[in-house]
Amino acid sequence: MQTTIYYREEDQYLIDKLEKKANRERKSKSSCLLSIVEEYFEAENRVGEILTDMGALTKGKLEDGLDKQSNKKNGKKIGDILVEEDYIRGVDLDRALQVQGKSDER
Repeated sequence: MQTTIYYREEDQYLIDKLEKKANRERKSKSSCLLSIVEEYFEAENRVGEILTDMGALTKGKLEDGLDKQSNKKNGKKIGDILVEEDYIRGVDLDRALQVQGKSDER
């Protein structure tokens, strides 16, 4: 898929920043832009919603994990429970936390 972006001259600095970020991360500008947009729209979501949006977790397994979390009352985070139950992979949880802006919480 290809998308064209139209921007004003005064927004050129944003395009320049995007290009620097892409070079620094060794990614395409498109990939960096999609990451930025994803983080913007998903930042307010809970980690389970992000995992579901990513396709890494079904709603049924999320509900099951939330039930286990509320039944155990041990203070475990939902992400840790989902990994322990093999509902998601650790890399998927890491990605969801990164998107949420909480990658240092695991």
